[in-house]
Amino acid sequence: MKPENKVRVLERISPKMSEILAFQQAHPQPAVASNDFPAQRQAYDEERRYWNEGGPQLISCQDITVPTPRGETHTRIYTAQQCSPATLFYLHGGGFILGNLDTHDRIMRLLSDYTGCNVIGIDYPLSPEAKFPQAIEDIVSVCQFYSHHAENFAVNMKQIGLAGDSAGAMLALASALWLRDKHIQCGQVKGLLLWYGLYGLQDSASRRLYGGSWDGLSQEDLAFYETAYLNDASERESPYYCLFNNNLSDAVPPCFIATAEFDPLIDDSVALYQTLQEHGQDCRYQMYPGTLHAFLHYSRMMDIADEALRDGARYFRQQLCGN
Repeated sequence: MKPENKVRVLERISPKMSEILAFQQAHPQPAVASNDFPAQRQAYDEERRYWNEGGPQLISCQDITVPTPRGETHTRIYTAQQCSPATLFYLHGGGFILGNLDTHDRIMRLLSDYTGCNVIGIDYPLSPEAKFPQAIEDIVSVCQFYSHHAENFAVNMKQIGLAGDSAGAMLALASALWLRDKHIQCGQVKGLLLWYGLYGLQDSASRRLYGGSWDGLSQEDLAFYETAYLNDASERESPYYCLFNNNLSDAVPPCFIATAEFDPLIDDSVALYQTLQEHGQDCRYQMYPGTLHAFLHYSRMMDIADEALRDGARYFRQQLCGN
């Protein structure tokens, strides 16, 4: 699509979202080459440091290294109260190539506080070093580890959930489907919290109309992340990448599906919601007006980011109560 035909997103976002962009522009990170992944990760870590300051003080926050078939995966257990009703596994966003436990620390602290549950962040292996489906396999291995060692770490694995933002939302849903399809028991999956995920669409109106330098989600950017994650183009149709090629008509855990209004990935979420709704699956859809992709990070300055986290936490608690 010609750039002049795209929606003028920066004229439509909320004043607070504009304030966030202005803050980001006033604190730029050094430019790095697109193929220098270590430098990209370092710059992302530095940029996210400010946004992760503060947040609730929890009872404990413990880093645990978990053995997996391919090596070790770092995890972090957040504990808000002594008797947790469930464990929520969190998968960070970052286009499959960026992010770690520190870049999403505040989000996980807030989720533990708002749900009253243990939240376990999983530092899954990044691409392009780790190719599909290694991240999913590692996530599942971590879930199995905690299922087998629940008492050792004082986590409640009878009821679990998976949550994530952006690429992490895809990994959360893909991992839940993997557990279901391969009959792997790690506790009853009571719900999925999915903030502005991508679920396998190759084209959509929102992907053409939105996205640019302000969110790193131009069509070229999306193709770059996909190439880094997948082994080859044929995997675009895998039921664990294009999740619409999986069975979404039966035994999908209840889903909270959240979107940003001016996100090029919004149509992925709308299609997921409509698919689940068509087949009578328990789901809720919520769009947050005036926002851009990744707004969940900005709860230090944006009330709507905190609202989106509270909404997801409330939905998960409702599933635990059987409502």
